[in-house]
Amino acid sequence: MPVNQTLSNFSDVAFQSAFVIYLLALVLSLVYYGRMQSVIDARRAVVRAEEKELVAVGAGGSDVVAGTDEAVPTLGEVEKLEAGANKFGGMTQSVVWLGIIVHAASAVLRGLATERFPFGNLYEYVLVITAFTMIAAAVVIQRKEWRIVWPWLLVPILALLFFGGTKLYADSAPVVPALQSYWLPIHVSTVSAGGAIGILSGMASLLYLLRIWQPQGRERGFFGMLAKPLPNAKKLDGLAYKSAILTLPVLGLGIVLGAIWAEAAWGRFWGWDPKETVSLISWVLYAAYLHARATAGWRNHKAAWINVLALSTMIFNLFFINMVVSGLHSYAGLN
Repeated sequence: MPVNQTLSNFSDVAFQSAFVIYLLALVLSLVYYGRMQSVIDARRAVVRAEEKELVAVGAGGSDVVAGTDEAVPTLGEVEKLEAGANKFGGMTQSVVWLGIIVHAASAVLRGLATERFPFGNLYEYVLVITAFTMIAAAVVIQRKEWRIVWPWLLVPILALLFFGGTKLYADSAPVVPALQSYWLPIHVSTVSAGGAIGILSGMASLLYLLRIWQPQGRERGFFGMLAKPLPNAKKLDGLAYKSAILTLPVLGLGIVLGAIWAEAAWGRFWGWDPKETVSLISWVLYAAYLHARATAGWRNHKAAWINVLALSTMIFNLFFINMVVSGLHSYAGLN
């Protein structure tokens, strides 16, 4: 079938625009991150001052702790500082949603240009799974307390988009005959949705591990500075757990749908193809994480490491299996 080159070009422009918009969102989120560090420092200074029984000395809206030279801001100053930081948090959220709209438009235009779902090669898969991940993250991060994690999500998403747009890019074209099936959008969209939620869950576990290494109020060094604005470990662990609860059935359904398609296309439900095998390993690891998370003695960093391992296998499956290992799923479009 012919390719609409005009729509394909529009898709490419939208992809590049989404990247630039996300980059702007990253800059705003980093400003927000830095300002929230100042807010937290100010709050802790107030708490320390209250614990040491403040002695008011002089004007200018500041108190001085007896026996020290530490200037302690007033509650009004802290609130003003926090309000200024929250403006950047709100701007980040708005710019992210704009990026998501343009990002989704790129995927839709790619599909319209080829008159098929945009799942024909690795570039398109990265385009779609990053869009799903950003949508899932933006829904969760509607709450103000979660906006602080945007830099941790935007950096890997931008890295994926950059790699996809430079090293994985493939011109719009019809899919190979093996993929010309109604099962393509059903199977790949389900797996993409499960993988997107899994990425969010894995990142939450990584941040949870950072937070328990650098507990609130006792942060030290460079990594302590990075961890300071993050939510507490319980909230991060809760986000990872709830996301994994969704990942397990959605990813599992995607694997089952792929097996049904495999039986129709290749005459067998399962053949231990590299991509099938690693996908199953990822699913088993998510199941193991949820089991460990509900098991006494494992409800700590041990379970979180299993979730991080599951994320690692998904990334391994996305790049190494698609680009290096030859198998029945070798449709990356890199040749």
